Amino acid sequence: MGELGTAGQIAQLSGIQYLTPTLAREIAEQAGVAPSKQFGQNFMVDASQVQKIVRLSGVFTNLRSEAPRVLEVGPGLGSLTLGLLDAGAEVLAVEIDAKRAQLLPQTVAKLALEHSARLETLQLDAMKLTADLPEMQGVRHIVSNLPYNVATPIILTLLGRFPEVETALVLVQAEVAQRLCAEPGSKVYGIPSAKMAWFGSAKIAGEVPRSAFWPVPRVDSKLVAFTCYANAPRFTEGIARDEVFSLVNLAFSARRKTLRSLLTAEGYASEQVRTAFDSLQIDPLARGETLSIAQFADLARALSMPTSG
Repeated sequence: MGELGTAGQIAQLSGIQYLTPTLAREIAEQAGVAPSKQFGQNFMVDASQVQKIVRLSGVFTNLRSEAPRVLEVGPGLGSLTLGLLDAGAEVLAVEIDAKRAQLLPQTVAKLALEHSARLETLQLDAMKLTADLPEMQGVRHIVSNLPYNVATPIILTLLGRFPEVETALVLVQAEVAQRLCAEPGSKVYGIPSAKMAWFGSAKIAGEVPRSAFWPVPRVDSKLVAFTCYANAPRFTEGIARDEVFSLVNLAFSARRKTLRSLLTAEGYASEQVRTAFDSLQIDPLARGETLSIAQFADLARALSMPTSG
């Protein structure tokens, strides 16, 4: 294994040439593409940071007889794609931009020819991925440098549609990472925090310096590691996810109002709300930011029960 390359050099590891700032610019210029502000793109051009992300994903800790199948959303020029292929993964790269989707396999063929057979590219908006797509069969892991302007809806949509996913490691804007991992009572705890907790546990796994990107972003970036529940937790029993999420949306629609007042304004009978709060021992003055996802589920279940009289 050779040494990691610095700017203007090509890092060679396991027969793969990793992207550097100079090489990334050359590929983009030759193909007539550039980072898109519309899609919130900043391409990674630091091989050591790419390798760190792959290592932190945990996907390759215990390699099995079959290569793990990994979903990468927004591969851009292929920096992270090369790292995943280098580690032995089968990569499904989903790219919304047609020109970049066409460029990616060409780049991989040039820089990692012996690994290119394990790359599958799909030109599609990640929000349109569905379980009936044959390309999604066997995907158990998500490792992505997500487009920053749509990172939250993408990760929540993917977790909701693909319960077979076991782990995810996503690179997002630092503020988004804090919100995704926030605990009840935190100032940044909100809709993304509560909904992420429905699917499993999230934590901040590290950060990537601005210098690792081209162009250099104006915001800091952090990695969010997510582990999905192996089995559905008890609080999900007897209640539909949509009902719980609707309650979460309502709870944070006006953060300064108590959840009880929001529910009555929504049309719930005050007696029904009082009974539900009393039975669950929830403070009548509680706001949404203080409730865990399990409490939201319990409350949604209690409110859906018919009342006497």
